[in-house]
Amino acid sequence: MELMDLVAPQKYNLTSEIDRFDSDRIALLWESEDGEKKTVTYHELIQKGKRFANVLNKLGIKKGDKIMTIVPRIIDAYVIYMGALRAGVAVIPGSEMLRSGDISFRINQGEAKAIITFKDYTEQVDAIQEDMPSLQYKISVAGETNGWMSMDQLMSESSDSFTTVDTNKDDMAFLTYTSGTSGTPKGVVHTHAWAYAHLRIAPKRWLNIKEGDTVWATAGPGWQKWIWSPFLSVLGKGVTGLVYCGRFHPEKQLQLLQDYKVNVLCCTPTEYRLMSKVDHLGKYDLSHLHTACSAGEALNRGVIDIFKDTFDIQLKDGYGQTESTLLIGTLVGRDIRIGSMGQPILDEFITIIDEDGHPVPEGVVGNIAVRRDFPALFKTYYQQPDRYKEVVIGDYFLTGDRASRDKDNYFWFQGRRDDVIISSGYTIGPTEVEDALLKHESVKDCAVVASPDAIRGNIVKAFVVLKEGYAPDASRVPELQKFVKKQTAPYKYPRAIEFVSELPKTVSGKIMRSTLRDLEIRRASEKKN
Repeated sequence: MELMDLVAPQKYNLTSEIDRFDSDRIALLWESEDGEKKTVTYHELIQKGKRFANVLNKLGIKKGDKIMTIVPRIIDAYVIYMGALRAGVAVIPGSEMLRSGDISFRINQGEAKAIITFKDYTEQVDAIQEDMPSLQYKISVAGETNGWMSMDQLMSESSDSFTTVDTNKDDMAFLTYTSGTSGTPKGVVHTHAWAYAHLRIAPKRWLNIKEGDTVWATAGPGWQKWIWSPFLSVLGKGVTGLVYCGRFHPEKQLQLLQDYKVNVLCCTPTEYRLMSKVDHLGKYDLSHLHTACSAGEALNRGVIDIFKDTFDIQLKDGYGQTESTLLIGTLVGRDIRIGSMGQPILDEFITIIDEDGHPVPEGVVGNIAVRRDFPALFKTYYQQPDRYKEVVIGDYFLTGDRASRDKDNYFWFQGRRDDVIISSGYTIGPTEVEDALLKHESVKDCAVVASPDAIRGNIVKAFVVLKEGYAPDASRVPELQKFVKKQTAPYKYPRAIEFVSELPKTVSGKIMRSTLRDLEIRRASEKKN
């Protein structure tokens, strides 16, 4: 694929991609936890989006402004995004897990003029104490809330006739905040041009979306992954999206896959793991499923084998970031190498470099990096140029992750750039140690970090959450150490193990190794003193 194939026209609004399918074609199949069902066509969705664009304009929210939205997996989420983008207004996604401080930070740092929130989440906004000078409007979704405008009422008073705002490809479309492992969240700026490039890469080369498919991507609207798949990759390709608004239950997920004859599934490794443990798994008919993708963390080999043996479905790994689109994965038509991250989605833009910015030979561990002219890469961190400079070396953006590659350009993950452990001269990635520990029957969750050591510089230390019924008694530590030595190279085993009730995690569920690493550094300093 040539670079120019990924470059958007100068005048471009991403909603034009969806407008191509304005018809009675089914856009969304929606089901609630209570069994309520709705079907929405492309024409209905597009017209609703135009109504919301008019709502924003009547309020004085226009091209160049930003709004924040916190909504679950409901049809209004699609309406809000389509209306805002059509009006040239950028969207700040927010998860329902955010609390008052998280919300106010995003509103103030992102200079949002309005917040559009599901009725059940408005309390967190109302509890904010600090000033929010940019915020002018609070709009409640799917119900009335005291002190809030009603989206339903505003929509009922608006026309569905709206001319798409004349946006440039470099105009901001999304301002998505990273969950972060340290410091304040970073506002990732994605333009309309980013969406153009994303649509020409991920749906075809990874998700394998085909004409007439029903696609279920389970990500929620608070995350960049929702923009990637349930929103852009579905509506931008004119296929039908399944939306389930309910709590996750593995049996329910399998039943929905069967009932709706889903062709493409994209969900988290955790969802696949829990589905793989369902009794009598083979009773479900998933014969319509031609592609099953996973993103967020590495897939477990055992889970991959279960889905292959039971359904003859090959689960496909995928790696990307808030700052990008899919970067590396099991690509359509390529061989799968179990344990590998897969291959770059475009070889010429994604590589592995050393600390000086030079590509490294095969087999050498380095930094996963993306050429800065990659059209599906973010523009900058909003109002934080210094933080952008920190992740750039020469012509490359550093993802923060480390890997090696083999002769066929398959990438092999080694861990976060700042998570790598150097012990007695050995370079140790925490992921391999964690994977080994998680295979033990007593381990529910774990995180591995470097712990300062006077002799070895650092030792490998594991923080372990045990499953219910397993006690952290004296014999448990040597038992786990011996187990890890059998699973991976002996020098990688955790010389120290601490049992904890839970691990520090970000709002998106990522383990905050930096918090544990800082804890160990502080403890070592206190010992010296």
